Amino acid sequence: MQTVSAALDLLAHELRQVDRAILDKFESRSALLNLASRYLMQAGGKRVRAAMALLAARLLREPDRERALNVATAIEMVHAASLVHDDLIDDAEVRRGRPTVHSKWGGNVALMVGDYLFALASGQIAETADPRIIRSFARAVQRICEAELAPVTTVVPLRTALDQYYAKIGGKTAALFECAAEGGMIVGGGNEQQIAALRQYGYEVGLAFQIVDDVLDFTGDERVLGKPAGHDLGEGTITLPVIYAVDMGADAVVREAAEAISPSPELVAAAVAEVRRVCATKRAQTEAEALARSAIERLTSFPDSPAKDGLIELAEFIVRRRT
Repeated sequence: MQTVSAALDLLAHELRQVDRAILDKFESRSALLNLASRYLMQAGGKRVRAAMALLAARLLREPDRERALNVATAIEMVHAASLVHDDLIDDAEVRRGRPTVHSKWGGNVALMVGDYLFALASGQIAETADPRIIRSFARAVQRICEAELAPVTTVVPLRTALDQYYAKIGGKTAALFECAAEGGMIVGGGNEQQIAALRQYGYEVGLAFQIVDDVLDFTGDERVLGKPAGHDLGEGTITLPVIYAVDMGADAVVREAAEAISPSPELVAAAVAEVRRVCATKRAQTEAEALARSAIERLTSFPDSPAKDGLIELAEFIVRRRT
């Protein structure tokens, strides 16, 4: 299991427990469902959402470890389920450099794997026996589904494009980070004000995470990311660097690519070059860094501790990562 910093090494054992708990839950009578689910979970990942939940639970005191692990495990199950459904909707062939579940076994299997993981997560979170955490998970899944059906449809005017973009990533990505931090704080015995602070911390870190993802789509190493530059644009997804590039006076090729139903590889390549030329990725990256700083400010009232250091480093890692 890859952790993101020295401070988070204290979670290495718990994160391995999360992985084992997920794999142990695959007890379906369907051999194919088990095979596909295990294939998905063994693809790797940094488990940053699980780490956030575990750290939030430790901010005030040593928590009930079983309940904290239940939250962290359920978070990763929901995340995995959402990725399967997201790939299916987008008809994505590759995820983390490996064939996606639907490209390997077909859409019907992918749909069932995603549903199965959502069901497993529901059972896992029910074991916390706290209605507040159960409601938080229900809200997060609802927002993920709503965001999947709320695409960004325009790059102009700027305010409209930004409103659509933040509504999209607020549900698609930030909702689950918010749920992780909130659930951890509830397990850790926080009061309503403290729970609200962690909820906002998670939300802002989640926004920053997705913005960095969108920046990396233009600046990252294709060999590391497992997809070509401008992949999202080629799939018809309008992201923050594209919105900012148009606002910064980029050549019309960027807007043309954003508005095309199926832009050609040549058009996407030209748009990627133009987004880079006007430094729209730098503007988006700066916004992600501001969100991370704001998230860290939410932790000010909490006592100094390794868990607090870990949450700070987690937010900082999110905006400096390259994969």
